[in-house]
Amino acid sequence: MSSEIAAERLLSAADSADPDQAARLTFRAFVALSRTADAHQLLPLVSRAREAHHASRSTRTALIHHTLTGIAATRAGRADGPEHLDTAVRIFDENAFGTDPVLVECALTAVLTLMRPQQARRLAPLVDALDLVPADRARLTALVGVGDAWAGNLVRGQAELREAARLAALCDSLDVQAEATSWLAKCDALRGDLDLAAAHLDQARELAARVGSAWVARHLPECTAALAFARGDWDAWAGLLELVVATDTGVTAGLQHEHRWELATHHALAGRAAVAADVLAGVDDPPASWPGGPALPAWRAWILAPDSPSAMADLAASLGGLTRPVEQLLAARIAWLLGAHHGRAGRRGEAARLLEQACAGYARTGAAGLLALVLTDLRLLGDRPGGAAHADAAPSAASGGPASSAGPAPAPASRAVDPAPSDEPPAGGAVAAFVRWDGQPALTDAEARVAAVIADGLSNREAAQRLFVSVKTIEFHLGNIFRKLGVRNRTELAARRARTG
Repeated sequence: MSSEIAAERLLSAADSADPDQAARLTFRAFVALSRTADAHQLLPLVSRAREAHHASRSTRTALIHHTLTGIAATRAGRADGPEHLDTAVRIFDENAFGTDPVLVECALTAVLTLMRPQQARRLAPLVDALDLVPADRARLTALVGVGDAWAGNLVRGQAELREAARLAALCDSLDVQAEATSWLAKCDALRGDLDLAAAHLDQARELAARVGSAWVARHLPECTAALAFARGDWDAWAGLLELVVATDTGVTAGLQHEHRWELATHHALAGRAAVAADVLAGVDDPPASWPGGPALPAWRAWILAPDSPSAMADLAASLGGLTRPVEQLLAARIAWLLGAHHGRAGRRGEAARLLEQACAGYARTGAAGLLALVLTDLRLLGDRPGGAAHADAAPSAASGGPASSAGPAPAPASRAVDPAPSDEPPAGGAVAAFVRWDGQPALTDAEARVAAVIADGLSNREAAQRLFVSVKTIEFHLGNIFRKLGVRNRTELAARRARTG
């Protein structure tokens, strides 16, 4: 049954129900439509919930009314959304509603819409204790999973989203399966499970098309961008980020500022100062209460003057304000950007400190795929002599690596050598030998890292452990490496590296 038909039947039943039951049926209709409808299609449900509450005046109908009003207002860009959602959370916390599946889902949806994903964790035990049909359990498990992943627990979030997608598939809840699978694809990419991420993206696209999910379709480009980075596909990432910024993708997760700041950083570090300024022009900094808000003004100032010592110092100092769980990935990202920039300028002490800070952040959140990329920059730092950076050193991955929101930016040429823009894939040290050989097409950065460790004699499993990815990912990259470089086996790969690097 389509979500629209299911919603129509629920609303028809609400017409003849008492106010309390009418409010519950209206919320269930919202749930049925929320993954396929646009914001304006939800507004009639808000009116119904308000009418039911005015007729009942119970705390239960108040919770439903404020939840639906807050969600619809937030999706429509209205300023009164957070106030309604705060009221809904307060009502839930002040009453013993933990055994009511509808009201638990109201609270879960409210905290996520308020961009407080860490609060989903306190509601998870209530979800576990509820006696739910499989479709409802799939939906609530997906909400808890995205909350955990968004709040920086990627390991737990990935596991919960897998379970949500499995449950949804068993009960043919294609809309929930599409949503959970799309979120899972981004988790997979950040965790370094590239093959799984690609498979889940394809599956999410197909599922979204089968149910006509405008909601899932809206954030798929953001998930695709994360995978493009993990693969080292900088051209694809740049195009995707332009799309993400143009369409305001990520607005529901509060990431639209990070997307824009990432795009501006990409242009600034490639020497396109005017373009970077244009990307930020006319866009105000968010309030400090916004996720990442304490650091975004300093990040803007650094984008506009990337070689300014004071701008770099201010941005590094702003990291101390990123203390909320939802800000962990962003804090690691900014530390990575600054550390790599210091490294390119030969400031090895600052570079090492900040890159280690980024490594710790990614390790803490379970972002193994991102951690592997920061390690490339640490190795590049070790390849440089103790004084200044090599004048011809290749740019590092953090010249535009993956943000918590959008993924990587293409790496620019070293500003000290050539201010002209460059979208060459980043590499350094042993990895650099595999980037462009004898006029052959360049390997991606991810392929170059795999080629380097395989040429050193590591097995596929050892390479996977070294690079924090799956064995299947190593096998996938090896096939591309052999084809691009015209070698037939690992021995020829090692010999080729010995001749060129």
